[in-house]
Amino acid sequence: MSLATFLLAAVFLPLFPLSAAFTALYQRAGHSVGRAILLLAWPQLGLALAATADGPPPGWLLALALGTAALYAFRALALRELGQWTAFLAASLWALLWLTEPGAATGTAHLHALGMSAPLALVALLTGGLERRFGAAYAGLTTGLAQTLPRLSGVLVAAVLASVALPLFPAFFTLLALLVASTPGMPAVSLVLLAVWLLWTWAGARMIQGLVVGAAAPEAPGYRVADLGAASAWAYAAALLALAAGGLLLTGDLP
Repeated sequence: MSLATFLLAAVFLPLFPLSAAFTALYQRAGHSVGRAILLLAWPQLGLALAATADGPPPGWLLALALGTAALYAFRALALRELGQWTAFLAASLWALLWLTEPGAATGTAHLHALGMSAPLALVALLTGGLERRFGAAYAGLTTGLAQTLPRLSGVLVAAVLASVALPLFPAFFTLLALLVASTPGMPAVSLVLLAVWLLWTWAGARMIQGLVVGAAAPEAPGYRVADLGAASAWAYAAALLALAAGGLLLTGDLP
């Protein structure tokens, strides 16, 4: 029964090939608010299911979690559409939650999941803003946003960096706790985690470069795209600052 429970949880804490359920559902959830809610709730369901199992997950499942994280981080490198990129990055991040004792009753794993998901939810909302303005959020199609939409570009860059575990944000401290815990007895795990982190940051840099950096695409005569409102920009900034502050709470998991 425990194995069946873990396999069901693997749909929500995505393990390949069961991870396809989330990525397909995310693409079908066309509204940005729905996608944000899905990002926040999906891993919490997986953790709740894992908590009902008897005992810890088997070792082969943890190895599959590392492989899934690496696979989706690598695949995110080739993606140019921001919505799909967000879904693949989420699958990579959440797979590592299997290494945070998902069945523990302390609730710490739920905090790790929330810290990983919240920046992705912000990216999903910003993706919706880009889609409303340009019809798509595709790197290379809408370039040079820093020049035409500076406020939206600023919060988008910060949200993407928070998603790929930039220091001070929650995902960074989750990864750091996993690295510290694995280094003494499992150096190979540490190497995989570092490789996954490198792939996250590389994928994030490529996405930012394709959307924000470079010359702005010429506007049609008489047509001008509106930037993010000042109040909305401050709201996003406040959310990102709260995430940075919340990330410090996860330092308690460091040995």
